[in-house]
Amino acid sequence: MRAFAALLDRLSLTASRNAKLRLIRDHLADTPDPDRGWALAALTGALTFTAAKPAMIRRAVEARVDPELFRLSYDYVGDLAETVALIWPARHGANREPDLSEVIDALTQAKRGEVQGLLEGWLDALDADGRWALLKLVTGGLRVGVSARLAWQAAADFGGVEVPDIQEVWHAQSPPYADLLAWLDGRAERPSADAHGRFRPVMLAQPIDEAEMERLDPAAYAAEWKWDGIRVQAVSEGGVKRLYSRTGEDISPTFPDVLAALIHEGVIDGELLVLREGQVGSFGDLQQRLNRKTADARVMAAHPAGIRAYDLLASDGVDLRKLTFAERRARLEVLIVSLASDRIDLSPIQPFDTWDALAALRAAPPEGDPQAAEGLMLKRLDSVYEAGRPKGPWFKWKKDPHLVDAVLMYAQRGHGKRSSFYSDFTFGVWTGDVDGSHALTPVGKAYFGFTDEELKQLDKFVRDNTVERFGPVRSVKASREFGLVLEVAFEGLQRSKRHKSGVAMRFPRISRIRWDKPAKEADELATLEGMLDRAERGS
Repeated sequence: MRAFAALLDRLSLTASRNAKLRLIRDHLADTPDPDRGWALAALTGALTFTAAKPAMIRRAVEARVDPELFRLSYDYVGDLAETVALIWPARHGANREPDLSEVIDALTQAKRGEVQGLLEGWLDALDADGRWALLKLVTGGLRVGVSARLAWQAAADFGGVEVPDIQEVWHAQSPPYADLLAWLDGRAERPSADAHGRFRPVMLAQPIDEAEMERLDPAAYAAEWKWDGIRVQAVSEGGVKRLYSRTGEDISPTFPDVLAALIHEGVIDGELLVLREGQVGSFGDLQQRLNRKTADARVMAAHPAGIRAYDLLASDGVDLRKLTFAERRARLEVLIVSLASDRIDLSPIQPFDTWDALAALRAAPPEGDPQAAEGLMLKRLDSVYEAGRPKGPWFKWKKDPHLVDAVLMYAQRGHGKRSSFYSDFTFGVWTGDVDGSHALTPVGKAYFGFTDEELKQLDKFVRDNTVERFGPVRSVKASREFGLVLEVAFEGLQRSKRHKSGVAMRFPRISRIRWDKPAKEADELATLEGMLDRAERGS
């Protein structure tokens, strides 16, 4: 447990992505099985302990210290694990420090009534760092600035392989990943990826500009709308049905109505949307379904989710990713017709013969709804399905926006009925330095555009991820690997000497919360500067 606690502590204090990679890579190299495998599972969010609940931790600490003292301490610290780790009056001598594997085995087998006693014994045996790591493990909220993707990258670096190689076999393995680590050690062959319901690494598009477009042949590309939902992968194989986000997170429990529609045998790549009789609901409708552990009948009826299919990655046990887009698309069209489902439809190809014609299409809203799509996707007809973001096969051409994706940096308490919430949010975009590093620079502040329920979610995120306090203002954790992306809408831009970024937004508001988007994919300052340049040219 001590090595795992040291790893979490160093990760939480390290901002550099490369340094985090080194820490995880060294842990995999220096820690024996199965503890290193359990650590990898914890970092990737692959561990859950159904019998352990935060309420048990609260009851345990309130039995040891004055409940009011705990309440005041928790309110000040803002993190349950950190508060308990610091305030816990340990009774040393009665217990030995547990191993990480021992903790996980006990929690996995324990009945709910046994968990509190286990926690109390472990908390007594551990020091403050160990207690903090234990409670982070139990609650599942490590919050050390490590995404599953970063952990996969560290594992790939350790084994001298590529991240897609890890992703390809990941969902066919289970913690503590003995076969996977044996392969990365060079002691065994690569584990089989042939497991029903596994995730396939996704293919992403490059942004395109008009100058680049003129060098391309329109006849070589198909165009379709870039629908305004979240990218998903719907897997139905051998009776196993799963719905994944584009980062490989299993979101199946949230969308049982979508899973029920997966009566095919294969893997569909598409956009998760609210679909009502073939019409696309707003992203706000979809948000009513996101970030829930389950969905009740009332929510599903009010906001029926479905998939608008883009691609077909596998069918009837055959991997189709090496086929061309045109070939995969033809098979997808046949499949969608055979499904005849109101939950799964086809993203239609948009005909065009010149780039000017496509530009005119881009300016027109799809199906009469200007909010249904963010722009257009361009896909080479001869492109195979490649993991990652290869240059050339696929492009995204967003509408000229008054929208940017920014990262939450600071939050301030509101006023009046919002005085108990952090409701005023400062956000920033990335700047690139000559040495290749990136930093956030503030570009605006917004305090409306979200619902009361979303305000509660934002307030919780701020409290859970505070790194510094300045009176009523909190600085939240924001890095390339961890941060909350906000889609910010605004009426215009102007140059400003008062702002470090050199730009100021007119009437910014939070258009939506991008829980699904990695912080590193937020916009850069160059995007805003380009928008300002075009506006000043009158284009």
